[in-house]
Amino acid sequence: MSGLRMNVFKAGLEALYLTGAHRMLRPFVGGVGAILMLHHVRPAERRDFAPNSLLEVTPEYLDGVVTRVRERGFDIVSLDEAHDRLLSGEEGRPFVAFTFDDGYRDNAEHAYPVLKRHGVPFTIYLPTSFMDHQGELWWLVLEHTIRTQNAVTAAIAGQLVHFDCSTAQLKREAYDEIYWWLRSLPETELRAYVRDLSARHGIDFRDICRSLCMDWDEVRALGADPLVTFGAHTVDHLMLAKFPDDEARQQMVESRRRVEAELGRPVRHFAYPVGDPTSAGPREFAMARELGFRTGVTTRPGLLFPEHRDHLTALPRVSLNGHFQSLRYLDVLLSGAPFAFFNRFRRVNAA
Repeated sequence: MSGLRMNVFKAGLEALYLTGAHRMLRPFVGGVGAILMLHHVRPAERRDFAPNSLLEVTPEYLDGVVTRVRERGFDIVSLDEAHDRLLSGEEGRPFVAFTFDDGYRDNAEHAYPVLKRHGVPFTIYLPTSFMDHQGELWWLVLEHTIRTQNAVTAAIAGQLVHFDCSTAQLKREAYDEIYWWLRSLPETELRAYVRDLSARHGIDFRDICRSLCMDWDEVRALGADPLVTFGAHTVDHLMLAKFPDDEARQQMVESRRRVEAELGRPVRHFAYPVGDPTSAGPREFAMARELGFRTGVTTRPGLLFPEHRDHLTALPRVSLNGHFQSLRYLDVLLSGAPFAFFNRFRRVNAA
């Protein structure tokens, strides 16, 4: 999200909160529940260059979120119970389910103690190559490369482009230009490019994975607690919509098989990497359904409605964005008001 868009969105949340409009709209757009989406949970750290900081929240904020949703009358449920409530069609107390993407070690070190203390069930979606410490977290590799260099040379559209990265502002400009150019490429080219870029600057992408992600022993230790559920998240964290049918299906099948083999338990839930409309759509939703997943979650913003019982593999989530760590914003988001406007008052968006 660009700085301008972020400021506009914050202004919208503030306006809804200060006017009380979110409370008035809640009975009409509040839905039956929400699936919360998180990535990193770790202590705050002052960094001038942190382009992926939207993906991290502090343990203190997570603690406040748990308390706040209960104060607002939400049940906190497992993803299995969320599935069952949607399937039953019964509208009781609204509910919230907590989910985490990518299997980061800080989920065990910082999120788990908070959630354990409150007795909160949660789901972690595992890309299996990340747990093997062979995964390409290309967006973080790009960030690390730019952070550690005073200058970066990038081959963009066949032309060598030299970026001055001597200040935090110049690093941000370089990251944004390279990132969005990469997102326009086929993913195989994107990954090859980042791998080459990092290698030319003496950085091994596997080091990033090893430093940030749990290994299988850590996953098993965390999974000993019945509060914890694990879901599949592909093998290589691929944007599935950009790949042929057989490769996309294999990523889904093999990730579930591997998690089940490592943990000795069934895997019933799936998360689409990146999860926006360019990364997952009707084809992927149908695949997840055909493969027998109970739920499939996207990153499309929204609350859950009774109509989602017919679209269980195309569920929206509410991102707990690191740029919006305010409980007043959480109140507005869980009212459904921002999503009603964003989704043009459509309850389900599975196209």
